[in-house]
Amino acid sequence: MLNAKQKRFCQEYIIDLNATQAAIRAGYKEKTAYSQGQRLLKHVEIQKNIQKAQEKRSIRTEITQDMVLRELAKIGFTDMRNYSTWGADGVILKQSDELTPEQTAAISEVSETISKDGGSIKFKLHDKVSALEKIGRHLGMFNDKLDVNMTINSWDDLEKELSEKNK
Repeated sequence: MLNAKQKRFCQEYIIDLNATQAAIRAGYKEKTAYSQGQRLLKHVEIQKNIQKAQEKRSIRTEITQDMVLRELAKIGFTDMRNYSTWGADGVILKQSDELTPEQTAAISEVSETISKDGGSIKFKLHDKVSALEKIGRHLGMFNDKLDVNMTINSWDDLEKELSEKNK
């Protein structure tokens, strides 16, 4: 059973997924908020409470993980040839009414600058690499955690363990 402060931590955590800030907003001391936040996230009941809160929010907002992944996929798998042609005669952008909703979702900016000397058009897509990285993380393709757990009884064991890890 969670106490009031732990429940508040769960509510605060789902706002920005920042354990330190959630601990501070829940009333834990700022000096120890980082370690408290990390400790609280390991608590099984807190994990369950956070999961439930996230599921309720998903239902309430009608935003699902699938929806987010689809939006990221629109960005991650887009191709500039869907928006323009280029060659010896220059660059020609497609008209906006020729684009699908999926294609327009990947566009970050379209602007035109006109001056007495001419002008320029700026066309920019959302960050493709960032979208692909987020999709990859969701799919478990990347592991940024370094495993440094080892049992050492002597210096000989340490040398043996390190040489095996370096093979």
